[in-house]
Amino acid sequence: MVERNVKDPDKEKEESGEEKEKQKKKEKPKLDQREQPRVVIRLMNTDLDGDKKVLYALRGVKGLSYSVAKAVCNVAGVNPDDKLGSLGEDILKKLESAIKDPAGHEIPVWMLNRRKDMETGKDMHLSGTDVKVAEKFDIKAMVDKKSYKGVRHMLGLPVRGQRTRSSFRKGKTVGVVRKKMLAATAQKKEKEK
Repeated sequence: MVERNVKDPDKEKEESGEEKEKQKKKEKPKLDQREQPRVVIRLMNTDLDGDKKVLYALRGVKGLSYSVAKAVCNVAGVNPDDKLGSLGEDILKKLESAIKDPAGHEIPVWMLNRRKDMETGKDMHLSGTDVKVAEKFDIKAMVDKKSYKGVRHMLGLPVRGQRTRSSFRKGKTVGVVRKKMLAATAQKKEKEK
């Protein structure tokens, strides 16, 4: 008689189960989306590096200094040494709310970058694009009032009292020129004619 290769169905199940286990061991474990640190974090309309520590990453937002970033971390209950990319969405929302309204989160008034606003008289903290817009409007208001600083801005000259004899020399103004230099240039022009 000829023996046939007949496989037992119970043995097939055991072998296939063993093969599946071996394949699982060979495969690398996949991380969930939550466990993978994000590389770029969008906060206050600014792309921040997720690989940096929270304290230093927050300084990428315009209007946040080191001390304000540290105060925001303390108010939001975040460890400043954690990586920004490893934080959850709820913590990022806490950080954003603390940045938008630091006075409402008990950050001292002396840390705010716009105390006693010219229009409203309120203490507030500007961040992101609001800083540039406010600066532009402040300069425009000074120019409209024709204050000393406004006139200096209008003329493109230094505003804060710097001397201009040797610095800020640009444009048509040449400054002090010796008579010999003038005479030499005049002779060259005559020869060209």
